[in-house]
Amino acid sequence: MRLLMTAPGVGMIVALTYAAAIDDPGRFKSSKAIGAHFGLTPKKYRETDVIGRISKIGDGGVRTALYEAANVILTRPVKGSTLKSWGMRLAARACMRKAKVALARELAVVLHRMLADGTSFLADKAATAVAR
Repeated sequence: MRLLMTAPGVGMIVALTYAAAIDDPGRFKSSKAIGAHFGLTPKKYRETDVIGRISKIGDGGVRTALYEAANVILTRPVKGSTLKSWGMRLAARACMRKAKVALARELAVVLHRMLADGTSFLADKAATAVAR
């Protein structure tokens, strides 16, 4: 749990909730699949190019915990966080709620990669993940 708590905005509750829901990080093909697993990706309607709200499939408790962690990142002073600067740019373009959901998805991807590799949070790796 201490490994996950090195990420900004992630405390004991978020780390425990996330780790319990993931269980084994090797069961996912890639870290990108985590957003869809927790319902943090937009719904796509068939036969049209309309992208809707998030799908809300998966564990709602984890989704709520990740959203709250994103809220902490965006509303509290976090020094030197590329995740915060990315989220604030997105909030200026869209709105704060959409930025929090997008940051929650990105945080889920980063946390999965941390669990899979066994590495602590590195801001430069998070910056390259966000830049894609």
